Amino acid sequence: MSNKILVTGGLGFIGSHVVVELQNEGFEVVIIDNLSNSSIDVLKGITSITKKEPIFEKLDLRDKTSVVNFFKKYQDINGVIHFAASKAVGESVEQPLLYYENNLNSLIYLLQELQNKAASNFIFSSSCTVYGQADELPITESAPIKKAESPYGNTKQIGEEIIQDTCKVVPKLNAIALRYFNPIGAHESVNIGELPTGTPQNLVPFITQTGVGKREQLSVFGDDYPTEDGTCVRDYIHVVDLAKAHVKALKRLIHGDNNENFEVFNIGTGKGSSVLEVIHAFEEVSNTKLNYKIVNRREGDVISAYADTNKANSVLGWKAELSLKDALLSAWEWEKK
Repeated sequence: MSNKILVTGGLGFIGSHVVVELQNEGFEVVIIDNLSNSSIDVLKGITSITKKEPIFEKLDLRDKTSVVNFFKKYQDINGVIHFAASKAVGESVEQPLLYYENNLNSLIYLLQELQNKAASNFIFSSSCTVYGQADELPITESAPIKKAESPYGNTKQIGEEIIQDTCKVVPKLNAIALRYFNPIGAHESVNIGELPTGTPQNLVPFITQTGVGKREQLSVFGDDYPTEDGTCVRDYIHVVDLAKAHVKALKRLIHGDNNENFEVFNIGTGKGSSVLEVIHAFEEVSNTKLNYKIVNRREGDVISAYADTNKANSVLGWKAELSLKDALLSAWEWEKK
């Protein structure tokens, strides 16, 4: 059996960390990336960590012919981990068609190729956004899927539905959707990390850029939420822990340990941290005072979201091991570099 794995969006923040973990486990990795939100330099970063350069194919998954030709060239792909997607909530509200085209067409073209194979294993990069503001915390995998707050969130919901519908009629397709909470941090080597283009959409890059002086001030969106300190609560997970969950999920499918051919797991730490808690934890690990101010709430932000990780812990055999402070310190070292 081939140990060749395709990672789409493999030069992105999460994708690159997953490539490293796959190579560390002896898999041969082929990366597809169109470099629209990533840099070719990441390939050097990966290689400097693992001492093995992954195969890289620059192509756009929205081009069906390119996808068909890729699978003709690489007929021995034994698993696909699919990250390639646009991911900024605000931008998706302004440009919904761009998001539907990029996030859904690429998925459909991949699945059309996989359904032709004798057997295939597929890991989908999903998100806790599918839960919206959950009725109960922590959030279990059986929590109801709420109407999406943004086209981005909707593409994750529809993406899961497309995979599930396909799995029903293609029994040899085995798939797992990993619903991540909030990935942060960087590899301990500081050779890869999060590289936001333009203004960061996520809290931690905004914190580190403010800390290092790239940005004057950090805006905290609202301090009047019904939480302990009034700021929003999220489940921040170290990207290396998250990457290891993908390897566990892939091996589960390759070894045939899955109970159904479509499964879903929450990937988080199980602990919620407020925006102010993250700011104070960063100040502690970095020895830096952050210039931040409280501003109005931001549209579409849920109040509180953190994972119930029992299923991932017991069924997948995966558990987050690194702390919030570990993640923030690695993000800070990466920002300084």
